[in-house]
Amino acid sequence: MIRFFIFLCCALVSLTADAQFRVEVSGIGMTQVPIAVATFRGDDVAPQKIAAIVSADLERSGQFRRIDTGTVVLDEASRPELSGWKQRSADALVTGSVTRLADGRYDVRVRLWDVVKGQDLGGQSHAVSANDLRLAAHRIADFVYEKLTGDTGVFSTRIAYVTKSKTYNLWVADADGENAQSALASPEPIISPSWSPNGAQLAYVSFESRKPVVYVHEVATGKRRLVANFKGSNSAPAWSPDGRTLAVTLSRDGGSQLYLMDANGGEPRRLGQSGSIDTEPTFTADGKTIYFVSDRGGSPQIYRMPSSGGNAERVTFSGTYNISPSLSPDGRWLAYISRVNGAFKLHVMDLSAGTTTAITETSADEKPSFSPNSRLIIYATQQQGREALMTTTLDGKIKARLAGQNGDIREPDWGSVQR
Repeated sequence: MIRFFIFLCCALVSLTADAQFRVEVSGIGMTQVPIAVATFRGDDVAPQKIAAIVSADLERSGQFRRIDTGTVVLDEASRPELSGWKQRSADALVTGSVTRLADGRYDVRVRLWDVVKGQDLGGQSHAVSANDLRLAAHRIADFVYEKLTGDTGVFSTRIAYVTKSKTYNLWVADADGENAQSALASPEPIISPSWSPNGAQLAYVSFESRKPVVYVHEVATGKRRLVANFKGSNSAPAWSPDGRTLAVTLSRDGGSQLYLMDANGGEPRRLGQSGSIDTEPTFTADGKTIYFVSDRGGSPQIYRMPSSGGNAERVTFSGTYNISPSLSPDGRWLAYISRVNGAFKLHVMDLSAGTTTAITETSADEKPSFSPNSRLIIYATQQQGREALMTTTLDGKIKARLAGQNGDIREPDWGSVQR
């Protein structure tokens, strides 16, 4: 295999199973909304600090600038003195409460205020178990984000990633990296997790058979099915938008080539007849086109072709080594990794204009994946000698590190919005 395939399958590094994450936000955006999230009444005795989670979500999005609220506690039941918050330069204010109910659940309530116009923008309530308090906070952040930006929030979505300690682990976590749950542990490598469009399944590659094979895993139940275990290598699964089909890379007929197959398994259909290595397929949102990596021009570059098969068209021309394509759900952007002077850097291409921008200062970036609203990208990289997950805005101005306390993480994929 040439180097770009080896790069995709390199050894994963360690993170302890119970490690929590911390969010470190850096950078300054041009049009951030200054927002104050007051401490919720009851936050001090709740198992999760709702206001802090909401504030961190909003700040990480790059759309908001946090206004310090100090020790102020405000609930949703009474109208706050908005003029004072205006003097603090806040454009919006979030208030709320957390109350334990008689059945042991928690009633979480929120209200959003337009400080500039002096308007009540509405509220929400969620009755949840203690285990779902973080989810309630993320849904509140989604509510605030949507009210103030008009876009879909993604804080209540999930990510998948892989770690290695004594074993390899496939994890499912909240979009901020917290609340991680192990979906699979294996003594052999796990790579290329890919969320199904409905967020219920993960396809991935496991080496437990001493070679790469593709499984589909039911996240809720832990059940899984073997989808591709043909002669040679079975790798790089990608879901079609309707969730019925997987694009995979197989070497069953000699050389790594792209195939389509039913997501439940069956006989694959080869898409092309090139003598090159074709891998890392990803579908456009309409399912009509597949982007992929090929060395057919002499070095790894990104191409696209109809998902029914046919002629391939080269997409990337800057640089001699471009891999790991990820398409934004709105179809406007292509994220990928480019090798520049020996450094692997995250790039974003405006597909309509064809212009490309490097948006990171790091040198070991890997595996970008777009948020469901196309506003953020999650990727793996190295900082200070350790591998970590990062999110970034498309212009690279706001980045957040989701860093494990005692180890390293790889192979992120961002799941879809489920309401």
